[in-house]
This record gives sequence, structure tokens and C-alpha cells, in this order.
Amino acid sequence: MAIQHLKQKNIKLKSILLLVSGLYASSAAALEPFVVKDIRVEGIQRTEAGTVFSYLPVKVGETMNDDLASQAIKSLYGTGFFKDVRIEAEGDVLVVTVQERSAISQIDFSGNKSFPTDKMKEGLKQIGITEGQIFDKSQLDRAEQEIKRQYLSQGKYGATVKATVSPLERNRVAVRFDIEEGVVSKIRDINIVGNQAFSTEDLRAEFLLTTPNWMSWWNKDDQYSKQKLNADLETLRSFYMNRGYLEFNIDSTQVSITPDKKDIYITVNITEGEKYTISEVKLAGETLVPEDELRQLMQVQAGDTFSREKVTQTSKAISDRLSDDGYAFSNVNPVPELDKEKHTAAFTFFVDPGKRVYVRRINIAGNTRTRDEVIRREIRQLESAWYASNKINRSKERIRRTDYFSDVNVETPAVPGTSDQVDLNISVVEKSTGSVQFGAGLSSSQGVVFGVTVNQNNFLGTGNRVSAQVNTGKYNTVYSLSFTDPYFTPDGVSRGIDLYRRDVDTSKLNNVGSYQSSSYGAGLRFGIPLNERDGINFGIAADFTTIDLNSDSPKRYRDYCGLNSSGCSSDSVVVSAGWTHDSRDTVFFPTKGVLQRLTAEVSLPVLDLEYYKLDYKQSWYKEVFSGYTFMLNGEIGYADTYGNEKYPFFKNYYMGGVSSVRGYQNGTLGPKDYDPVTNRQYSVGGTKRLLGNAELFFPVPGMKNSSQFKMSAFVDAGNVYGANETYSLGDLRYSAGIGASWISPFGPLKVVYAKALNSAAGDDTQSIQFQMGQQF
Repeated sequence: MAIQHLKQKNIKLKSILLLVSGLYASSAAALEPFVVKDIRVEGIQRTEAGTVFSYLPVKVGETMNDDLASQAIKSLYGTGFFKDVRIEAEGDVLVVTVQERSAISQIDFSGNKSFPTDKMKEGLKQIGITEGQIFDKSQLDRAEQEIKRQYLSQGKYGATVKATVSPLERNRVAVRFDIEEGVVSKIRDINIVGNQAFSTEDLRAEFLLTTPNWMSWWNKDDQYSKQKLNADLETLRSFYMNRGYLEFNIDSTQVSITPDKKDIYITVNITEGEKYTISEVKLAGETLVPEDELRQLMQVQAGDTFSREKVTQTSKAISDRLSDDGYAFSNVNPVPELDKEKHTAAFTFFVDPGKRVYVRRINIAGNTRTRDEVIRREIRQLESAWYASNKINRSKERIRRTDYFSDVNVETPAVPGTSDQVDLNISVVEKSTGSVQFGAGLSSSQGVVFGVTVNQNNFLGTGNRVSAQVNTGKYNTVYSLSFTDPYFTPDGVSRGIDLYRRDVDTSKLNNVGSYQSSSYGAGLRFGIPLNERDGINFGIAADFTTIDLNSDSPKRYRDYCGLNSSGCSSDSVVVSAGWTHDSRDTVFFPTKGVLQRLTAEVSLPVLDLEYYKLDYKQSWYKEVFSGYTFMLNGEIGYADTYGNEKYPFFKNYYMGGVSSVRGYQNGTLGPKDYDPVTNRQYSVGGTKRLLGNAELFFPVPGMKNSSQFKMSAFVDAGNVYGANETYSLGDLRYSAGIGASWISPFGPLKVVYAKALNSAAGDDTQSIQFQMGQQF
């Protein structure tokens, strides 16, 4: 039977070859060999005669025969320009007759609302259909499918595309695509069958895909996508596997669409299996690191509910620990032993450290403007030292945080011909580090804030930062110029120089003591890194301030300047110092870590002022659930005079507003003065402050995975105390509320609704507070 089948195939193949040969033979009648005296081309309309001549295997004066004629016909057919070719002889003249294929003169679309025509044409060009090209009817089906695919990607499963070809003069055609886009198909139901341990609502909450909700217009999460569904199924698998269901399985998935192509229904059939606990955890293989140290890295212990995530984290933690000592290619493989009767699993982590390697050379590429030294000073891995993954990861993080590059890529290829060496290749993509920003902000306390900032964060590729700013607000106007060299010394000591002028007019604030001040000064500062997370700073600045008082200025302000004075000047030389510890994972919306800051400033007794200020702040962040972060913040401040001079009232602490105790107007908490002329009380600030905040950040409903939007619920407590008062928890003002934050292209936007819980007589409350725009 096999031999007979092979003979039949050979017969068919010979028949096809004879048919093709016959087609070419029919295009060229049998030619007697002759010497070509001339060549004439007939039938061309758009194609140049020279193009035809270039494909002919014979020239004038050469001998033409049947073989050359067949070769010429194949060559001309192969160009794709012609749908018919004939070669004949008229005496000594070789006559080539062609029939050109039609050319596409124009491409039109109708009904395309979701995609502009120029984008549609660009897409067709990618598959070889464009104006001026030879028309190939077989490509129309492909074009229709490509256009339809674009609409399917938008969830429009009812879209139809029909191509129409119209002939034009001069052997040209016009192609028209008539499109009916239809409506976007929506997911109407996601049904999970077989779940017993968890409700369908809880499981669907883990999905990216969902039924229509109030944020679907933005997230498009009610539009079916095969890729998103696969991701959701893997999320579902992880959900069960991380809760002990080691034998969980997705049996089948059905996606159906209604006949009108408007509604989609998804059904997922699952088998949960039994819940497993861990009976034993062992280590095996060549651990190299003391077992007690490795066991401290383990996320799983005997008696715990099985969690695939924790098993994976344990393997990674052990591997990372080995790679810190140079074992870059270590492998940690967790092997389970299941007891299906008791529903327990014993895990053995087999450790294969591989060979220890060191870094031969560090190569940097892509920095056309930034100097090599600017990048190398951020690298913690050393050449000719043992490979250390923690140092390499930290190096990459530090290079990214310079903000000079849009992308940083690190590779560690093995050195050819060696088994214990790798190179560290760092490639960067530079981005513009200079900018001129014109900004506007809006806050419930400052009103409209206009600003212009000129920045160059990588001046001449040296890594130095130069900044000039102008910021004008309702009561606060700032002009400043600063220069910072982050590596004034090779070991990372920074140096900064600042020039500034600040004008304050508190008469623009309701219920705050009225005065105007104009300050200008210059400062020199230094920063010293202690380790990767800690640093200290110190500086010295000269400040020259002029105070102007109004007729309604509080009495204590007039006492400071002289009872009958309309103003005074207060000059100072201020020395400052501080310590900062920052282990947060990000600056905006951190999920873990601690920020601690201790600062002190004191005016030297060489000019008018003799005062000091001490401030301490600690913020703690912890992710309590996926997407939910709890924050605790505490701040305390103390200020006083150490000499015979009075404490400068314009250095007072103020509290209230979006950044402290929400629900109270900006700067209105604390001591107050009564003005009998205006019969009003004015907040005058104090020399002591106490602040506490507890806040839970959580995703905006319908925007679960957004890194730009967050909501929060909070409780605030704080107050300001005068020079003759002591800290008193009984005098704290409390508030509670909810807020929303958005890291917008125009800067952070914060809106809160807060309720003052224990306001006293004279307190100024404010339920809705907001702030928009980066405060320069």
C-alpha cells in the first residue's frame, strides 16, 4: 500500500511539472534560432521599456533560441509586474508582448471612527498594500483580516470589513474598505464552577477582567482579552496555591459570545483539591553557608499552611544569599514529598552552589554625555572582586536614582574561555536632564501658585545639579538659586550652595496674625553618607529679614519690634545639622520601610537673633494586604531662645491644613491673640509642635493596580503650643476623614474630606481641602 501511494504521488508531481512547463511553452511559440537585430516591447503602460530589457537574457546581436525565450518569460513573470508575457519573432526582430498588472491608485475607508485613516493606511503598508504598489487580489483577504483584528483588539467582535475594487483608467484600480465597527462587546458574567472554600465574589475580585463598573470607561477591564484571561487564570492558580491547595487544577475554560456579538460570558471550571500543611522542611546539598543562617531566610516552617509563593521566596532568598558570596549560578530546588492521606507536604531544598566567580571587568556603554566617573561612583560592585548580587542590584538602583537615564540594563556574561569569571556590562539610555518648567498649582491655603523652574540635574555631564526657581503664591513668594555637587569628595560627601529671597504676607490668610516679611540670604551645606540608608548633613547660612507690621498686627508682634514700631529687622547666621534614615521602597506611595529625620538649627550670637530649633520625624510604612499600606507618622518640634533676645515670632510653628491636621484651616491651630479693634482672634503660632497621623492607603475602586491613584482613610492629631505652655496630650486636636491622591503630569494632586472631632472655641475648621501642582 505504501509503494502504491508513493507511485500516485510521483504521477501527480509529474503532471504538475508538465502543466507548468506547458504554460510557459504556450507563451513562447517554438523559435528557430536567429540573430536578434532589434527588440520591441509592446503592451507596457507604466513600466519603462528599460526594465523589460534588463530582465531579458539576450541582447541585440546575440542568438535567440527556445531555452532563452523560456528563461526570459520566467524572469518577467517573476517581477510581479505582469500577468501575461509572450515572446515572438518577426523576422530578425524579437517582440516581447506583456499585459501589466493593475496598480493601486488610491485606498479609501468609510465607517472608521476608532482609527484615523492615516493610521489605517500605515497598517496596510506593513503587509504590502499601499498606493502605487502592484495590486494583488490575494492580499485583499489578508487586509480585511488585519483590519478586523485591530477592531477585535478593542473588543468590537461584531465589526465587519468588506473590500471593493473599482477599475480606473490606465490600468489602475481604487480599493475601498467599508467598515461597520459595531459596539464594544462587554463581559456580562464570569462564572467559576467547582469552588467550595472561597466564594465566587472573592475569586472574581482577584481578576483583572470584570463585568462593567463605574471605572470601566477608563480601565477597559470589561473588555475580553485572551492575554488578560490567561493572566487571571494564573492569578487564580496562585490564589489557591498560596493558601494550601497544592493539587488545585483548572479543568477547562469556556468563552462564549451572544449572537449579536454584544455580550461575552466566561466560565471557569476548577478542582480545588485538599488543603495541605507543611510537615517538615529540610536542607540538602552543598550549602556552604551555615545552616542556621539559611534557616533564618526560610519563609516556610513545619506546621504552616502550604504556600507556593513562600516556597519560591525561600528558594530565591537562599540563592541570593549564595550569590552574595560569589556563587552567581547557584540553584536551589525545592522537592516536595506528599502524603495524600494526611494532606501534608515535606519539602527538601536541594542546594547546588555551582562554582564561585568574580567580576573581571566593569564595562559601561550608552553614556554619550555623562562622564564615566559619574556612573562608576554609584557602582558598589568592584572589579576583580567576588561577584555579589546584592552589590550589583544596589548599583543598578543607585544609577537609576540619579535620574540621568531612562533605562539602565545590567548583564553579567561569562568571560570566554573561563569558568570562574564574568564581566559586568552596564548599558544606559540617557535622557534629557535639563528642563524649563512653567507650572501652576492650586491649594486651599495658598490659592493659585505660579512657578517657573530651570533645572539642569547633570550639568555638562558632571552629575552636578543647578537649579533656579521662582514661586509666587497667595502669601508666600520665593526666588532661589542653588548648586549641588553630590560628589564633592570621592567618597560621596556632597556640597551645596544656596541663594534665596522669600516674601511672606500673612494678611492674605484668614484668622492668622498679620505681618509682612522680606528675607534674603545665602547658605553653604554638606551631606555625608554613613551607609546606603543613612546620612548626616550640616550647613551654615546668613539670613537678613525685614519685618513690616500692620495696624491689626497682634500685640506680641508689635512687642517684638517695639510697641510703637511699624517694623524691624532681624538678621542671623544659622548653623544647621541633621540625620536622615530612609529605607522606603519608593518616594511616592511607599509600601514598606521607615523614614526618620532629626534636624537642628541654631543662630550664632553674632547678629540679632539668638534661637534654636529641634525637630524629629518618623514615618513607618507596612503593606498589610496586597495593595493596602498602613502608615504611622509622628513629629515633634521644639524652639526657644538661649540669650537675652526675644524668640523671633516669624520662626514660629504653625499647624492645620492638608500637610498636618486635616479638617482645620491652614496654620490656625495653637495660641491666638485677640484684637479688640477688629474683635477677632488671630493664630500666632508657637514654639512647640506635636503631630501624629495614622493612615491606610488603598486602591481606588476599579483601579486596583494603578501606581498613580490612591485613596486613604486617616486619623490626625496635633497642636502647637506657646512659649509659656508645655506639651499636653489633652490639648491635641483630632480629625478623621478620607482622601484621594493622584500623581498627575502636573504634579501631585491631593483632595481630602475631613471632620474635626474635638474643635474648641476659636478653632477654624474646613471640611474639604485640596492641593494641586508641585510645590517648588
